[in-house]
Amino acid sequence: MGLIARYQERLPFAPGDPVVSLEEGSTPLVLAERVSERAGTEVWLKLEGANPTGSFKDRGMTCAVSAAVREGAEAVICASTGNTAASAAAYAARAGLTGAVIVPEGKIATGKLAQALMHGAKVIALRGNFDQALKLVRELAERHPIALVNSVNPFRLEGQKTAAFEVLDALGELDALCIPVGNAGNVTAYWKGFREMDSRPRLFGFQAEGSAPLVHGAPVEHPETIASAIRIGNPARWEEAMEAFTGSHGGVAAVSDAQILDAYRFLAANEGVFCEPASAASVAGLLAHGARDAERVVCVLTGHGLKDPQTALSQAGAVVPCEPDIAAVERAVLA
Repeated sequence: MGLIARYQERLPFAPGDPVVSLEEGSTPLVLAERVSERAGTEVWLKLEGANPTGSFKDRGMTCAVSAAVREGAEAVICASTGNTAASAAAYAARAGLTGAVIVPEGKIATGKLAQALMHGAKVIALRGNFDQALKLVRELAERHPIALVNSVNPFRLEGQKTAAFEVLDALGELDALCIPVGNAGNVTAYWKGFREMDSRPRLFGFQAEGSAPLVHGAPVEHPETIASAIRIGNPARWEEAMEAFTGSHGGVAAVSDAQILDAYRFLAANEGVFCEPASAASVAGLLAHGARDAERVVCVLTGHGLKDPQTALSQAGAVVPCEPDIAAVERAVLA
């Protein structure tokens, strides 16, 4: 069952409204025993990479594209570092709409680019960064009858807040939630969902050191990080995110690329969870900064590791060549 059908009474959709769904949501919440040992507290992983296009973006996209269809749109557009592009392209294809995405040239992970292209979206590589792309698509949507499906679209947050519902449905209570922060729509959505359920866990957001405008209190003109999904220098939901951190008595901090990659490798090798680098920022942040006195913590892993195969291959061990005979195989396997 997709999100709109499952949580219709908590979403701005009425019976009979068009619904564009790929049966998103209901993602696993996994107890991370080895991360728990390292962190000194009970840690759960919300595996948003299990959504249909491999990231949490599908939660908001089912709502944004369904609303666009309801309003008579014929096309959707977004700016993206990759995951929004993949999701928007998939849901546009599902709805029979034209999809267009603008991505920073040379700054999108291979898996995400492949998804957007395969789903038939028009992909424009902008000679600029994400913040410039978002400014341009907002202007384009004002000039033409095209639905903008970035997280500035309120329907995106409506869909994404359902992850908070799922966490509470599974655990009942939690003390803190750790989450990567890029454009800051997701942390805003979680806070909205928790409040609607009368729950107030502390929210801890983590940005990459080279892309940490919320930490520094000023936009970053040229954001840089290995974690491409959070390579954003001027988050669209800046004020709402800071309200979420303040209102929950949480906070926002930065982690280095080295810390992100350490958590990325640790999750894959010790928990069997392969996430994209940006996702690992939540675990990296917990390990580096802690969650104060929280006894039960949920770390949101926003996207699947196959989104960025190049980084994975650069961080993994080498393939072992072997001749096709048993002695050679024994040496290779047992060495």
